[in-house]
Amino acid sequence: MQQAAIQKNFEGFLKKQGLKLTPQRRRVFERAFATHAHFSAETLYRWIHEASRDVSRATVYRTLSLLVEGGFLESLDAGQGELLYEHVLGHRHHDHLVCLACGKIEEFTDERIEALQREAAERKGFALEYHNLRLFGTCASCTRKKGRAPAVRRAE
Repeated sequence: MQQAAIQKNFEGFLKKQGLKLTPQRRRVFERAFATHAHFSAETLYRWIHEASRDVSRATVYRTLSLLVEGGFLESLDAGQGELLYEHVLGHRHHDHLVCLACGKIEEFTDERIEALQREAAERKGFALEYHNLRLFGTCASCTRKKGRAPAVRRAE
């Protein structure tokens, strides 16, 4: 889906909420959709402030909340103390590997995992709408720096 179409959908979503697509909200929207990287609200605020100082931190946070509520962005708790965001419209579903050492996030897809999740939901009679799978560990680079082979740690 093209950014112009997504923006039009966002404008329609705002209208249903009794809100308008202000120039400030438009800048937040445009900058969020200008990257394919995961970003925090503070990072987005810095990016916007590099170009324009008329968007407040509060507007960035409120607009991000609206974008998540409307299904335009997803938030990801990577265990680093702040939520990260990514746009999802026009992107294939994926899951995340999160490095606890350096914070790196790698995206992956695995149809076997997807099938197992669907089967588990069906067995329980659960009407699955969406899911978010995050795997936490140490990336290959950090593991090499520690000088040891990757190990699987089991939850007790």
